[in-house]
This record gives sequence, structure tokens and C-alpha cells, in this order.
Amino acid sequence: MIKLTTQPADNPLFGQSKWWGQPDMPEELDYPEVLMVDDDGEEFMDPLTFICQIRCEDIASLDPEGLLPHEGMLYFFADLDYFLGDIYNSDSAGLGLWQKKHFRVLYSPTCENLHTHSIVYEDGTPVGLPAEAITFSPCSEYDDSIRLLGRPYLEEVCEQMPDMISLLQVGEEDRWHLRFYDCGMLNFLITPRQLRLRQWDKTQCHLFSF
Repeated sequence: MIKLTTQPADNPLFGQSKWWGQPDMPEELDYPEVLMVDDDGEEFMDPLTFICQIRCEDIASLDPEGLLPHEGMLYFFADLDYFLGDIYNSDSAGLGLWQKKHFRVLYSPTCENLHTHSIVYEDGTPVGLPAEAITFSPCSEYDDSIRLLGRPYLEEVCEQMPDMISLLQVGEEDRWHLRFYDCGMLNFLITPRQLRLRQWDKTQCHLFSF
């Protein structure tokens, strides 16, 4: 299990592991979007919130079993606007398993030829929170922090989703005004076989809240 500790950065951390900010991806990866419908019934595409990118070489020494790739970049996106405080202009994806449109896990086998996918408001300011640097360290599966791998921290999630690994676990954080209703936790889940086969498109996303 690998704990992620984040701290504010003075730069956009291009090509590095980072939390929030804007993703640095190769041309062949598209920024994931979700189809939304406004109050007038008009459909539009809304970009998912970029959560983090993990430069896989950064976690290689903490993953001796090779559960994760040790090269390339792993990206996590989810429909988090509601949980980051935008409760009037966005909808909640709800509790339990999320529909596939509300999240995405992408992988690039290389960290070369990347470019920043900038999503901005009409005034040109970046969408989302400023990028934060990530420090990786070993931890146990009983750690309730942000982490990669291991069983979900919450026993209720383990019971609902047995035999699944928490690819990424995200808890609430005051500093980001991130709230999953009341004492909630978001888990990107995958089976050991799917992880071994690098079937990132098989990942599921599960939200639990007390």
C-alpha cells in the first residue's frame, strides 16, 4: 500500500506526479467528459474533474510485487464538482457504484511528448484547484489517508465489493472543501485479475458515506 501526501506547489508540476491542477497527457488521450443536460433540456459535454496523475516510476520502489506499472503515467478523473462545493450548478453522482460516465482511469505507457490539457473558464482562469506535489510512502491497508492499493479502508465497502482492490482511495479534506456528504470516502476499485491485465477500463468507482 502506498500513501499519498500532498502539499501546495509553486509551479504546475509539468510531467510530474501531482494532485489537482491540469493533466499532462499525450495527444492520443482525450480529456474525459460527461454528457450533461441543462435546465432547458439542452445537452452539453462537461469535463470531469482531474484528480491526479501518478508518474509510475515514482512508486516503483514501493511496489515490489509490480501490481502497478513502473513506467508511464496513470490518470484519475471523476465527477467531483458537487463534492467540491458546487452544489447549485452541478449534480451529485450519488452513493454506491457510479455509472461509468462519472469517472475515468487512463494510462499512458510513456511520459514523453506530453502536453497540458488546460480546461479554463470563459475569463481564461484554470478550472479546478491548483496543482499540489505528491510524496509517496509505505502504509498499511488500515490507513484512512489517500492511498494506492490494498483493501478499502471502510469495512462496509469491503463487504459490498468483496475481492476488489482499492486502486485509489480518496477521503474528505477541509483544505480542498472536499466533502462526500457526511464522512464519506471514494474508492476506485479493480479486481486483482483486471489489475494484472492492466484493464483500466474495467475500474469501478464507489462512494460510501455514513
